[in-house]
Amino acid sequence: MSEELLQAPAAGAAKVDVPAVMMALARELPPAPPKAAEVPAQKPDFESIEPAPASAQSHDIALLENVNVRVQVLLGRARLTVEEILRLGQGSVVELDRLAGEPLDILVNDKLVAHGEVLVLNGNFCVRVTDIVEQETPK
Repeated sequence: MSEELLQAPAAGAAKVDVPAVMMALARELPPAPPKAAEVPAQKPDFESIEPAPASAQSHDIALLENVNVRVQVLLGRARLTVEEILRLGQGSVVELDRLAGEPLDILVNDKLVAHGEVLVLNGNFCVRVTDIVEQETPK
């Protein structure tokens, strides 16, 4: 029926009745799906998650053994102007914001994980971990 209404009118015939065409098309449409408010809500059915056995957990840690992380030891910081930096040369001394003997910060991937102290071993500088920083537990 809507096809008949959509036909172009013959010369000298009346114009197309647009509202009638719209109503005819609307009657031919399939029924609309139910609205969200009309669909009953159902509780999801999730499987319970049990902790992995200790042997599986140690295997999971083994996957991370070859992952590279960036470790930094922060001796101290200083603020210098560009002029002061340009005046630096061999023998210049830069004063840091930490006292001698104060613990160093040990960062892993830019996150503070421990404090330590400087040692010299076989002519090389090293850091002895003196304190592990307690991490905040996610809430």
